[in-house]
Amino acid sequence: MFLQSLSLQYFKNYEKAEVSFCDHFNCLVGMNGSGKTNVLDAIHYLSTTKSAFHSLDSQSINHNGQYFVVNGEFKMGEKFNKVHCSLKKNSRKTFKVDGVEYEKLSEHVGKFPLVLIAPNDDELIRESNEIRRRFFDSIISQYDAEYLHALIKYNHYLKQRNALLKSMNESGKVDKVMIETYDKPLITLGTDIAKKRKSFIKEFLPHLQSNYDRISEKKERVNIGYNTKVLAKDFAQQYAKGLQKDVITQRTNLGIHRDEYLFEIDNYLIKKFGSQGQQKSLLISLKLAQFEFVKSHLGVTPILLLDDIFDKLDDGRISQLMGIIGSDSFGQVFVTDAREERTRSLLHGKFEPMKIFRVEKNVIEELD
Repeated sequence: MFLQSLSLQYFKNYEKAEVSFCDHFNCLVGMNGSGKTNVLDAIHYLSTTKSAFHSLDSQSINHNGQYFVVNGEFKMGEKFNKVHCSLKKNSRKTFKVDGVEYEKLSEHVGKFPLVLIAPNDDELIRESNEIRRRFFDSIISQYDAEYLHALIKYNHYLKQRNALLKSMNESGKVDKVMIETYDKPLITLGTDIAKKRKSFIKEFLPHLQSNYDRISEKKERVNIGYNTKVLAKDFAQQYAKGLQKDVITQRTNLGIHRDEYLFEIDNYLIKKFGSQGQQKSLLISLKLAQFEFVKSHLGVTPILLLDDIFDKLDDGRISQLMGIIGSDSFGQVFVTDAREERTRSLLHGKFEPMKIFRVEKNVIEELD
């Protein structure tokens, strides 16, 4: 599978742009702020229906426009698919494949998979468990539609339960019969989700370790600790006992939305004790493991997006990474870099076919 062409209208800094890609290495070079990352984000939209960098779709509309349109044509084997994503201000996002609009955007997830390695990946280590839950949920959701639907339902019931808790706090009256109508589906859905998360981590870990070994050239053992209270035998009782605290805090304090993922190296938390090099190696290994995992489950080679990674890695890790993604296991790759000469020296003559594009003043130009 690869993205053959991309067209943009009023998307971020582009009023209009069209570009055709090759099926292997595509390099976008240009000064910082020129719009290289925005091209990758447009590709991310076509794959996942949403931005990789903004929670609000309206932030992707060009300041001079009232809408944005992203169109792309994918080739998978001998089959071509035209994917369309658009949004008008104050309107609902439209998403179509070959002219047919989805009833639910979740139906598109996993059809054109990709993996993004970006500078803000360090949030996976630095920030809260919510970031890590979202990352692993996105991986599982690409190949397990039932998991995605269960997660959507769970978040819907959770939002309603929290609204009820707030209402009960304000009124001073606890309606146990009403709260149970949310407790039962939340416990059932949460149990199914937690079981799949636990099973996923067990299967994912060997991929992570093998990639960490290749990137770091060390014999350290990496691990992902998964902590959940949902699978405890007395969880339903704990859930019921927690109602008073839930009413006081106006939120549900137990459930899979509180699960923890802990990254470890040699049994130490990497967030507290890992060196900068170990953290970078783990992050790259996570994304490469994600690539392998999705590929094995979907039977489709994901597109790989590498955003500004040359400035974030030392020469040794760049060399290791380039050696890995240059193998036959990888398909289409997109790379952004602020320095054209560095891209040419690192990649030229080593990866074929390859195209280099200069991004300047909202224009994407293919170079010789």
